[in-house]
Amino acid sequence: AMAAAPRWRERLFALYFLSHIPITALIDLQPLLPAGIFPRALTDLLQQYAASFRDPMMLQPPEWFKAFIYCEAFLQLPFFPIAAYAFLKGGCRWIRTPAIIYSTHVATTLFAILAHILFHDFSKSDHVGPQTLRERLVLLSIYLPYLLIPLLILFTMLCNPHYKHVEKRKRK
Repeated sequence: AMAAAPRWRERLFALYFLSHIPITALIDLQPLLPAGIFPRALTDLLQQYAASFRDPMMLQPPEWFKAFIYCEAFLQLPFFPIAAYAFLKGGCRWIRTPAIIYSTHVATTLFAILAHILFHDFSKSDHVGPQTLRERLVLLSIYLPYLLIPLLILFTMLCNPHYKHVEKRKRK
């Protein structure tokens, strides 16, 4: 008998991809687009977030961070509804390779972001950044799920028997 797909994990992944659609479209893409495109309530929300969690990257993204936002807009955002569908439906083996590519890409970008949060000297930035270790860890905790869930996706796609063993053709 084939191993069953891990249902609770698939539901978690579906929720992750579904929730990512409005976050990306309404918040994350703001630094890429000209001011005035987004309604005031959304720009205020971003300002409030950046001030509360001391995240200057979202207000004044360094070039490398902006490059990651472009990846999010053009590579990840189109993938979100596809992945959400596959994991909501459950047991879709065709999502394995795209999910491996997605999770590897995102985990790699997150390592750079988390290193920046932990080690960058923010004292020279125009917008307030984390100064103390505690402030760095609070900001880190906001970004951490976007490393941990992709790693769980990667682990599931590589190690779960349901996804690992793609149907073998029957021998004649």
